[in-house]
Amino acid sequence: MRKTFLEETVLFVSIIKWAILATLVGLVVGLSTTVFLKALGLSGAAVQGHRYYFLLLPLALFLSSLLVKHLAPDAEGHGTEKVIEAVHKRWGKIKLMVVPVKLVATIITLAFGGSAGKEGPCAQIGAGMASSMADLLKLTKEDRKKLVICGISAGFAAVFGTPIAGALFAVEVLVLGKVLQEVLFPALVAAIVSFQIATSFGIHYFHQAILLPRFSQLLLMEMLLAGVFFGLVALLLVEALKLAETYAKKLPVGKPWLGLVGGAILAGLALIFSPLYLGLGVETLEAAINGGPVPPLAFLGKILFTAITLSMGGSGGILTPVFFIGSTAGSALAQLFHLNTGAFAAIGMVALLAGAANTPIAASVMAIEILGPQIGPYAAIACLVSYTAAGHRSVYASQILGVSKSASINVPLMKELEKVDDLEIRNQPGKILYLLRKALFHKNS
Repeated sequence: MRKTFLEETVLFVSIIKWAILATLVGLVVGLSTTVFLKALGLSGAAVQGHRYYFLLLPLALFLSSLLVKHLAPDAEGHGTEKVIEAVHKRWGKIKLMVVPVKLVATIITLAFGGSAGKEGPCAQIGAGMASSMADLLKLTKEDRKKLVICGISAGFAAVFGTPIAGALFAVEVLVLGKVLQEVLFPALVAAIVSFQIATSFGIHYFHQAILLPRFSQLLLMEMLLAGVFFGLVALLLVEALKLAETYAKKLPVGKPWLGLVGGAILAGLALIFSPLYLGLGVETLEAAINGGPVPPLAFLGKILFTAITLSMGGSGGILTPVFFIGSTAGSALAQLFHLNTGAFAAIGMVALLAGAANTPIAASVMAIEILGPQIGPYAAIACLVSYTAAGHRSVYASQILGVSKSASINVPLMKELEKVDDLEIRNQPGKILYLLRKALFHKNS
């Protein structure tokens, strides 16, 4: 009885402790994220009113890269990746200088048309503030790590207006195939508080109820096949990002001068093809989900522009481009087979997140929070299939491989995905098909 009392006392104190700490993180991150989003909106409106604003992209990427290189090298790349790396390698230790540098560099990149997202900077801002708070309160390294994860969830929730998905994303994205349940409660508290702060200061979010046909076996099969398609698109995106990074490193110029080259390439492509793939691309994303006309190959254009931006000096996140690519890929698939374009664009948005970031649970819940509960079963099917079909890769190279996605594939566990290159196929496809035929034959006989 005494042990039970002591156990419950410790657990109660832990709940109170983390409720307070997570609330503080949510307040700080909610305010800082609101400042970032407001500044981004104002700068974008001021710059993008001019028809050829993107011609200044070379200068923008140069300045962005210059700031990062000389003031906060840890702010390089898309922010969530750097936070994951800090959690795994430094117990979440992030320099406070990263916060203002990341904020300014990302605003410069996005305002002038760089193809990147806004969630990465917010995750890095949130994690940086949480890390500094942990140092100020003299918390243990284990507690700092938890607090930084709360910063990720708070940043995600404030950007997308999805507190539950934000908390799930933060505890799911660190290790492929594993959910850090011990951090889920404070992560959710931080996400809810951050979301409420952002909305109270006038941040608005996209929410769109999707009308779907009644459930049928045909619709189930369509979602399964769509999941495979989105998984392959996720694979294409990851490989494109890696390829662009490889080629950028081979160029005879380094940063920040690489930004001039990258900006010139992006501006040239926008003049030749279309400026549709510049910036956040939220208008195109929303048009696709609303069933509007979208160029069939828009998702390929966005992959190209995003890979160039992030590998050649641009600062920003990856998830907003993921949503653009997923929604336009879904629209293209629906146009090809004469399906419901809005529904498949909506499914594509979250299914590509599941495949590219290895977060099928967070992606499924995000679909419900943004698009309504009726889409839940279909989104879950597509997300899980996409997650599997994308293979053992991720837009976050520092993600740790926790489990194999198939019992037929041996993988080195607890290694960073970027270092996993020795996969071993346990059962060859021919043998698997043979065993399947044998099982069906026995069943029928």
